[in-house]
Amino acid sequence: MKKHALLVAGLASTLLLAGGCATQDAYTGEQKTSRSTLYGLGGAVAGAAVGAATSGSSDRGRGALIGAAVGGAAGAGYGAYADRQEARLRQELTGTGVQVVRDGNFIQLVMPGNITFATGSSDIASNFYPTLNSLVKVFKEFDRNGVEIVGHTDSTGSRELNMRLSRERAGSVASYLTGQGVSGARIGTAGAGPDYPIASNNTSDGRAQNRRVEINLRPM
Repeated sequence: MKKHALLVAGLASTLLLAGGCATQDAYTGEQKTSRSTLYGLGGAVAGAAVGAATSGSSDRGRGALIGAAVGGAAGAGYGAYADRQEARLRQELTGTGVQVVRDGNFIQLVMPGNITFATGSSDIASNFYPTLNSLVKVFKEFDRNGVEIVGHTDSTGSRELNMRLSRERAGSVASYLTGQGVSGARIGTAGAGPDYPIASNNTSDGRAQNRRVEINLRPM
């Protein structure tokens, strides 16, 4: 077991050297370990465990190395892919009011109500189309994600109305994306109504923030 741990540690060191230990964040200037390196290390450890567990007792070291190599390559590959996609989204969405949030393998796009829909409506606002067209461009270029669209509302009106409205808003965005050539097989929709506010519903500005659409990009 100790020998296997040393083998995995050695491979992890190799991944760090090959992937680059640190990169500079383009937005903060901070030096940090690159995501693709972190994903590669996580994949290597998981792959090594599986490789060792599924190999015979006399061949566990080799099984761990093979598993670590495969898992590391897969993890680093998607991490690098998501890095490129995040950069393209930030480039395309600069100045649109859309917030790009990255959390590990997941990318979330938060689109507030002042650029998406009028109060009480599921009709896409005219000034929202250029933003959606930018998303279409990136989603076609990067097609290895599932696209989960979630509509949200403020607390004005009945819960039943808001649940229906949030579903219709998510559906409107999905229909536009598919109409522009994004594969419908990648897209899912949901309505959260007023259940997940991100600001106070006691002010007009807070309600506008809560009337939002979120798009979650996840590995397929």
